[in-house]
Amino acid sequence: MKQLALDIGLDTGPTLADFVAGPNEAAVRHLQVWVGEGAQALHSPVPTYLWGDGGSGKTHLLEAVSAALHEQGGTVGWLHADLAEPPDFDERWVAVLMDDVHLYSAVQQHAAFNWFVNAQSLQRGVVAAGALPPADLPLREDLRTRLGWGHVFQLQLLSEPERRAVLRRAADVRGVILSDEVLDYMLHRFSRDLGSLMELLDQLDGFALRTQRAITIPLIRAMLENE
Repeated sequence: MKQLALDIGLDTGPTLADFVAGPNEAAVRHLQVWVGEGAQALHSPVPTYLWGDGGSGKTHLLEAVSAALHEQGGTVGWLHADLAEPPDFDERWVAVLMDDVHLYSAVQQHAAFNWFVNAQSLQRGVVAAGALPPADLPLREDLRTRLGWGHVFQLQLLSEPERRAVLRRAADVRGVILSDEVLDYMLHRFSRDLGSLMELLDQLDGFALRTQRAITIPLIRAMLENE
């Protein structure tokens, strides 16, 4: 899991409300205003571009925007780097979401440009994300410049205390006890990517339930040995 996904409820997907903003408060507030509800929904056609390292929350925010728009009865176009043959633009879409744009193939870039132009002509929103700032994206010039002319936000990784607080909160929701020793081990021995840490917590929770054991450092080691 490359991106920040604070999927704290076992049966719920990412939302803007459960995203721990930390240093990314400006980007989250912008998207909250952009999504809005009813008459308060902005849905501005001015594009928004999010960029930052893996684990900074790009995909979580895109998925949260998609979920919010679906709750309002809208549908969106979603173009990600694994979609080898993107569909044609659909005029029913209220917005276009583009993830991992730095990885787009020539075919995907062509589709993204077409989606962008159609969205703009119909006053639909575009929210995109990539690992690089717009000027450094290895994309065709007409697409790269369009991604960069609107609102651009660099997302930062959460600090260790912030990651610790999120893990503690997620464990509490699951009814799992994480000692300071276990938290230290998770934070210092594994990826700084909070999404990966949350995935590890899910795996630990499941393994602890199957083995009827508390989550301890020996349990973590045992789980990893059994993978």
